[in-house]
Amino acid sequence: MITTTIMITITATTTIIMTEVAALYRLMTWLSPAYPTGGFSYSHGLEYAVEAGMVTTGDALFDWIETTLADGPGLIDGALLAAAWRAVAADDEVTLGEVIEIAACWRGTSETALEAFQPGAAFLSTSRSAWPDPWLDRLAGLLAGRPLAHAVAVGVAAAASGVPLAAALVAYLEAFAANLVSAGVRLVPLGQTAGQIAQARLLPVVLAAAGRAETTPLDEIGSAALGVELASMRHETQYTRLFRS
Repeated sequence: MITTTIMITITATTTIIMTEVAALYRLMTWLSPAYPTGGFSYSHGLEYAVEAGMVTTGDALFDWIETTLADGPGLIDGALLAAAWRAVAADDEVTLGEVIEIAACWRGTSETALEAFQPGAAFLSTSRSAWPDPWLDRLAGLLAGRPLAHAVAVGVAAAASGVPLAAALVAYLEAFAANLVSAGVRLVPLGQTAGQIAQARLLPVVLAAAGRAETTPLDEIGSAALGVELASMRHETQYTRLFRS
């Protein structure tokens, strides 16, 4: 009897662990640079900041990304992801529709809007084919012609697949930061090691932004990263461009 009880306990524990690992696998796949959302083609205004001489070193790159995550669009995206995740967890389509609407309006420039909505549409299309789930179909039905922010799409997919909110937030914001680091390495340019040093330094920034996004209501979230927004506006008329934002 004792042996049987131990075996049942071990089997249950193994099942839980494997379920968590499967959720982690999905999350890593969705936020991988290989996932066809086109995220690599955006710099979030960083390209202009480099040309204007505002970001010329690894330290300056860290400062730029830190501001973007802690006080700007990164924090906003995290809050939107959290709101979408909670709406799905509560089976609340009405609230999810409101989150979609807020996300569609909450962009400071045309290029940051493109950066949010083109990957969002690509994420939903790819995920409905590769990782079909009823909630993804419901999300598509809720759009009614409105654009879909990438953060909202990831939040819906994560909740529908049983990915914990905290893990989804950290992974999303890490991917957000990693994309900017990659852009900075190419634009400044910096060595790969300098880029990884910046990425390592951003760990506490990502964790703090994820924590704020998880606990702060949408009506208390906003952007104070005016330099990022201005760089994005000026990027629209930048003569030579490698990135779409």
